[in-house]
Formats: sequence, C-alpha cells, structure tokens
Amino acid sequence: MRFEKTPLAGAFVVEIEPHRDHRGYFARAWCADEFTSNGLPGKMTQASLSHNDKRGTLRGMHLQLPPSQEGKLVRCTRGCIYDVIVDLRPGSETYLRHFGVELAARSHRALYIPPAMLHGFQTLEDDTDVFYQMTDAHAPKLAFGARWDDPAFGLKWPIEKAVIMAERDATYPDFDVDAYEGRALAASEGNS
Repeated sequence: MRFEKTPLAGAFVVEIEPHRDHRGYFARAWCADEFTSNGLPGKMTQASLSHNDKRGTLRGMHLQLPPSQEGKLVRCTRGCIYDVIVDLRPGSETYLRHFGVELAARSHRALYIPPAMLHGFQTLEDDTDVFYQMTDAHAPKLAFGARWDDPAFGLKWPIEKAVIMAERDATYPDFDVDAYEGRALAASEGNS
C-alpha cells in the first residue's frame, strides 16, 4: 500500500498496489503492520457499510468527541463519492481547514481520517456503497455534527442543488468554535 499525506496532519490517502497477471490483480487493502509503520493505528474495532440509492446523497458532517479515539478508514466499494474532512482538533496547525478527495470503486483508493476530524461524503453516482473501518466503538453520547454548508468551513460540494440528506444533517446550527471546544472538553471529562 502507498500512504500519501494530505494537507491535514495525520490524514492520508491510501492507495493499493495491485499485483497483476492474466487473471486480473491481487492487492492488500488493509495491513496493521503497514499502518503502524506509517504512524497510524494498527487496530480496527468496527466496520460499517453505507448504501446510497441516489446520486447527490450527502452524509455528514460527523465526528466522535473525546475521549473517543475514533479514526476511520473510508473506501468506496461501488460507485463514486466526494469525501471531505475538516480538522476540529483544537491546537492543530490545520484547525478548521478542510480536504476533499474523490474515492471510487474503480480506483480502490481509501482515506484515513484521524480522530476529531469531521467527516462527510456526497455520492457522485446512483447505487453507491461506502465501507468504513473504525478504530473505536461508536458512542452515541459522543456524537457531534456540523452542517454540510456551514460558512465556517467554506466547503465546496460537486452537487449543490437537489441534495438528498437526513434532516438532522441539514439543520445543524452554525458552527461556534467556543461552544464546540466547550462541548469537546466536557465530553472528555465525562460531562457530555
């Protein structure tokens, strides 16, 4: 596997290295040793699959607050998505900056997302499947979300009209840095 740094510290685009012959190819998509040798967690705790019927479906923006250490390895296994992350790690040199990348089944590219980064994606094709591997168990009480079009982040999505999304994702209030940092601190101290 190849690990390409993104502009956000700790986030990587992960490329397969196919070994081809007359039958097709074989490639490793996950290896604990390769992840740890690149400074990433070598253990995944959960895996989830998201199926999306229609082009323009948007899921996000979500993260798990501390003390969760939920990192994600996200891969599109059917269709194509535009995947976006926003750094919400207070004190990070890339705090509040974002990065987007196209992930498609045909390329097998994945995105590793460190803990405390917002994550969301938009489908670019009908019948798109997204496979997630997570480094920590999902904890509903630690869930946090921000709106896909929040002006605080300046995200540009490929499809801006007739977007399909959950009401919850469409109606998050405007991002407030002080409120977020206070909620993250309270959650890490067990007062969520």
